[in-house]
Amino acid sequence: MGPGVDAALVRAGCLLHDIGVYRLAPVDAYIRHGLLGHEVLAELGFPEPLARFCSHHTGVGLTRDDVRRQDLPLPLGDYVAETAEERLVMYADKFHSKSTPPHFVSAAAYTAAVARFGDGKAAAFKAMVAEYGEPDLAPLAAEYGHRIV
Repeated sequence: MGPGVDAALVRAGCLLHDIGVYRLAPVDAYIRHGLLGHEVLAELGFPEPLARFCSHHTGVGLTRDDVRRQDLPLPLGDYVAETAEERLVMYADKFHSKSTPPHFVSAAAYTAAVARFGDGKAAAFKAMVAEYGEPDLAPLAAEYGHRIV
């Protein structure tokens, strides 16, 4: 993970970042799950560094310009991973789907998917792949019986 990265904080972020999914109402857009998760953790008294994993892991980061340009159902603001720990959780999240049945997502497939939100998004993800490397998904796919797309 690199020098100075808090592995315990990364683990906690991995476990908590999608908790807002459980608060989504049927009419809510999935993109709101991060903000809802942040609210859940704040209400429960969790420290801000943990709550931020929820609201700052969507895509490769959402800026206020993204919120405005895409007319996203979020308060106008920047939801961008800033710490090394937030970036790692955000990056790792891209390799597993939330679909039914679940599947693993290759770096190439995610790059193609995120490109629809602008070339800058694909470039940002490619930079993370260069920084962190591409995970070997084959052993996980075999162990859990999920396909890789």
